[in-house]
Amino acid sequence: MINLTNQKIVLGISGGIAAYKCAELVRRLKDHGCDVKVVMTESAKHFITPLTMQAVSGEMVSDSLLDPSAEAAMGHIEFAKWADLILVAPATSNIIAKMAAGIADDLLTTLLLATPAKVAIAPAMNQQMYAHPATQANLATLKARNVAIWGPGKGEQACGDVGAGRMLEPHELVSLCTEPAKPALLAGKTITITAGPTREPLDPVRFISNHSSGKMGYALAQAALSFGAHVNLISGPVTISAPQGVNLINIESAEQLLHESLKYAPHSDAFIGCAAVADYRAASIATQKMKKQGDELTLSLVKNPDVIAAVANLTQNRPYTVGFAAETQNVANYAKGKLTNKNLDMICANDVSHNDVGFNSERNALTLYWQNEQLDLPETSKIEIAVKVIEQLAKRL
Repeated sequence: MINLTNQKIVLGISGGIAAYKCAELVRRLKDHGCDVKVVMTESAKHFITPLTMQAVSGEMVSDSLLDPSAEAAMGHIEFAKWADLILVAPATSNIIAKMAAGIADDLLTTLLLATPAKVAIAPAMNQQMYAHPATQANLATLKARNVAIWGPGKGEQACGDVGAGRMLEPHELVSLCTEPAKPALLAGKTITITAGPTREPLDPVRFISNHSSGKMGYALAQAALSFGAHVNLISGPVTISAPQGVNLINIESAEQLLHESLKYAPHSDAFIGCAAVADYRAASIATQKMKKQGDELTLSLVKNPDVIAAVANLTQNRPYTVGFAAETQNVANYAKGKLTNKNLDMICANDVSHNDVGFNSERNALTLYWQNEQLDLPETSKIEIAVKVIEQLAKRL
């Protein structure tokens, strides 16, 4: 489990629909040993009640700058000095604008000006509001002031739009909250990680792909960042946002993945091949959309390059090479075979025959194999699994 014991976090909730996630966020933070105090804006109370937040936090909720009992002891200064971290989640476009302008017209915005603690925000708003130049300028201002910007994620929004603007999920925010407490085990190291699926085109509108969401690879990137590494993330098409601070390289096909992997791997201390690479591609790609002809269609496929083996067999500047084996049967045998046959230093094996772990799930369970050693990582969130994998990697670099 991620260790947050004795971390003091003030959760500032502003008025967005994503406020409903804050009860789960507080519960998870407390499960990990955190002390949590909640501050709410007036608009936040229209989405989730102070009573709910009091119940999950075990603390009185603060919501007024002009509370005589609190302000007799300068409550906002007390909050500001108490916190190790102030996390504003959800951070609406309104409160982001206030923070950028230095406005202090309620308890939350006042303590944000008064605190010496680290400040992080989890943006949550309509995708058009997020993309607006004013919001982007405000975010750039906050970033320049060393405010951590966590997210947003991409996907379907409460209004029905699809795009960037979703607040990160509670388990993702919990992981990000651990960053100040983590030792810089990978400071000065460069880690290159591949993630997501590849797409192998058949014609201008069709392609061969798989169910990989990229969540495991992106979690590994976040974990490596939190341990101080410089991270290159080579990603196939996904609907999630890359962790802030990675060098993101977008690809589509296995051949593109190979090209970028061989470009970055020789300059890396470690290479983690977490992408789900298509084994085959079309022998020829139709230049026009293929039309229906008859009841059957025969496709001619040719084998794709083996990306992880190509990296593992570099003769110069070879990085420590980690593979993944997503299998539905004989998991241990297949994984150990890949470890040896592909010349890997380490392989992470998981059974994707279960719907509750692996592809598209928020959870995973892995067994790590080396030539003469193995380690079982029981089922938990992908970000917690990622932290454990990166810890094992750091020991060997």
